[in-house]
Amino acid sequence: MSPTLFQEILVWAVPVLVAVILHEVAHGLVAYMLGDPTAKEAGRLTLNPLPHIDLFGTVLLPLFLVVVQAPFLFGYARPVPVNFHRLRDPRRDMVLVAAAGPVTNLLLAAAFAAALPLLWVPELRPAAQSIAAQIALRGVLINVVLAVFNLLPVPPLDGGRVLAGVVPLPAARLLARLEPYGMLIVVALLATNVASVAMRPIIRVLLGWLL
Repeated sequence: MSPTLFQEILVWAVPVLVAVILHEVAHGLVAYMLGDPTAKEAGRLTLNPLPHIDLFGTVLLPLFLVVVQAPFLFGYARPVPVNFHRLRDPRRDMVLVAAAGPVTNLLLAAAFAAALPLLWVPELRPAAQSIAAQIALRGVLINVVLAVFNLLPVPPLDGGRVLAGVVPLPAARLLARLEPYGMLIVVALLATNVASVAMRPIIRVLLGWLL
């Protein structure tokens, strides 16, 4: 592996792992605070990356996209188990648990953005300085994209669960019936560029605020 390719993988892998793992931990932690210990019982309320890694979604897919120099990077961790029936107020708390992931990604994006000016200091060697700054810059981009993507109002994405928790019950039941086909809908939206068109203005605004 060439040094350039290794550096490219490094500067993408670190923020991807941070983004997807903390996204899932946030779901489990908020569920635990609201009465559902399922994630804790499964050993998923941990920052140790190993229990969260999905071989395809966390490793192979992002690596493939970096190697082929895809115009975007996507990845995911193993979903944290949540039993909505164990929540104290299942319908209300489902919204809070679902929103915790994207909110965490937006907070991470803000943290990476705040770190950027601090990384350009004379004490760092130019190479290390460059790598650290690239990680922070990609951390902003990855977390913003992940937050916006997950807020698409399609179950089982977080946005779909939030929507199901705030609309009237008949509409929520309709969304629940769509959930088995949700990922097919998401793939179709991505393949037809509908998702990109919808997400791009929001991503541009958020990046403008942060950078």
